[in-house]
Amino acid sequence: MADLLKMHWFLPTGGDARDVLPTAPDAHPRAPDHSYLAQIAVACDRLGYDAMLTPCGTGCEDAWLATAALIPLTQRVKFLVAFRPALLTPTLAAQMASTHQRMSDGRLLVNIVTGAEPAELARFGVHDDKETRYAQTEEFIQVMRGAWSGSPFDFDGNFYNVVGATTRDVPDPVPAIYFGGASEAAERVAANQVDVYLAWGEPPDMVAERVERVRALAAAAGRTIRFGIRFHVIARPTAAEAWAYADRLLAGMDADAIASAARDFDATQSVGQRRMADLHGGDTSQLVVYPNVWAGFGLVRGGVGTGLVGSYAEVAERILEYHGLGFDEFILSGYPHLEEAYWFGEGVMPLLRASGHLPQIDGPSAPVFSFR
Repeated sequence: MADLLKMHWFLPTGGDARDVLPTAPDAHPRAPDHSYLAQIAVACDRLGYDAMLTPCGTGCEDAWLATAALIPLTQRVKFLVAFRPALLTPTLAAQMASTHQRMSDGRLLVNIVTGAEPAELARFGVHDDKETRYAQTEEFIQVMRGAWSGSPFDFDGNFYNVVGATTRDVPDPVPAIYFGGASEAAERVAANQVDVYLAWGEPPDMVAERVERVRALAAAAGRTIRFGIRFHVIARPTAAEAWAYADRLLAGMDADAIASAARDFDATQSVGQRRMADLHGGDTSQLVVYPNVWAGFGLVRGGVGTGLVGSYAEVAERILEYHGLGFDEFILSGYPHLEEAYWFGEGVMPLLRASGHLPQIDGPSAPVFSFR
């Protein structure tokens, strides 16, 4: 039996669009209302995705509320809920997570997001520098885990002084903690505290050294850690079909939007965002940064800017190549998210199941309808 992978999808609580990115002038946006998010959640549940990453920020609906509304519509897919530790106390976060875990019958995972642009943080009244926020995050995780321990937890640190932190009951299972960040401070927090360290999709030589470095840091702290990677995806029966769709997305990005995004990326304080922007440098002729790895999304989109593009077999092969670097979990997305969840779920995931890299799923796995 091959090593099993976990395939996650993305819940677009900031909105969605077809044939172009949601920011394009001629986009026909799909609002992230309950009906549309429910379609995506049910599709992911049927297709066998392990979890759905739900983002955080003022451009999105609240991740906790959005995912809670989807619990009764799904049976097995988990909810990877992102939140910023600076915006709530660790004991309250532990309580919210514990409640979500019980209400969902154990289907919660948490994604702690420390990095953000200053303007976004300022909307919440957060003005601390990056080093301070990562130091606070480390204490936050310690207190949150302590509150889940089953015994009253005391902690006296630089940011938190809590006495008897606890929740009504120990969540079952205790949610795995996901966390990403490309800075040295982020890597230290990951090595010391988290279960799964996430990277944005970069060419193998760029991410391999990060995996080895964080793995070594974790080992020095007496810990082991798992690794996940975030990509968009365009998977089709043939490579020609996949690249044609990538070209269609590129055609919907006007020069002004690309130039505006480039200015934002030049001013960013995010190490990860700078790494994404440097992959293409705003040059639309330099977007294939590795076989089947396309940086076109990052011309206008913040966050992860790369996608796996190709035939079903090519995308499966590239996933296994990244798995060979140490990545066991893949968080994927596509525009639009409903249709792309089916393209990948019906085309690539069966290949990974056949090779023994994904578990077989019980119950109905075929969709009621298909977008082919």
